[in-house]
Amino acid sequence: MGSMSGPPHGSSPPGAEPPKPGLGLVFEPNRPPAAARPAATVIVLRQAPAGLEVFCVVRNPRSGFLGGAVVFPGGKVDDADADPRFAELVEPSPHLRLAEIAGADADASALLIAAARESLEESGLLPTSAAPADVEALREAIERQGFLDALRSCSLRLELGRLVPFARWVTPEAEPRRFDARFFLMAHPEGQTARPCETETTHGFWAAPKDVLARFHRGDLQLAPPTTRCLELLAPVTTLERAFELAAEQTLRPICPAFVPQDPPLLALPGDPAHPIAERRVAGATRFALRDGRFVSEDPPAP
Repeated sequence: MGSMSGPPHGSSPPGAEPPKPGLGLVFEPNRPPAAARPAATVIVLRQAPAGLEVFCVVRNPRSGFLGGAVVFPGGKVDDADADPRFAELVEPSPHLRLAEIAGADADASALLIAAARESLEESGLLPTSAAPADVEALREAIERQGFLDALRSCSLRLELGRLVPFARWVTPEAEPRRFDARFFLMAHPEGQTARPCETETTHGFWAAPKDVLARFHRGDLQLAPPTTRCLELLAPVTTLERAFELAAEQTLRPICPAFVPQDPPLLALPGDPAHPIAERRVAGATRFALRDGRFVSEDPPAP
């Protein structure tokens, strides 16, 4: 939400080439901020023998935005996600914090529908207790019909209470392609098999959050800062129960990093000295520094 983050500190010299970090991001600090489009992301969790695992997908490297990055299934909210006829096909969510994560400029129901749809499209997983074969049939039907009509033709209902609000991240104002992404946790629906699509993503995998972070720090894969921070928060968690307790502890206020064009370039989070908002909105380091083409989380140097 651009109006809440304020202008980024610093500016680039006139005529200077915009910084070009990894992930296909291009920061242009001197341009007016674009509106951030509502989006929804689903962090699917499962209990494994060694602890908690998350399902990740790898974005197609040809994508102009976060190409090649490891992300969680998600995407922008479509106009069709706000169709009031979805009310006949869902079990409403009991979560009291939906209005909090939606804020004043988004429809909570449309966010949940988008989260369910994107999860199905990008991971093959749906918030429902329906038979796995029916979920697979729905995924195939979506290619011929819209999400609503496919749900009807497959006689499926969404169980939106399975989507638990977790975080809200907004693309920095200096990046022209901006999204206001709400993150939801979802336990792996029993019997369903995770299978990513082969267009927007290339493949997917289950892994412990700490293992994904270790691969990132070795340079084996690329992560965007919101993905990194979500993994950092989940890394110490060993059970699904604790993961949902952690979700309840999050503020859900928008986190819009401020781009700081220094050496190295920074993405400062609320609460960092380089961010116009003094209030901390998420645990962990208060900034991401661009080092070797990757944004790594770190705290500012001691004064």
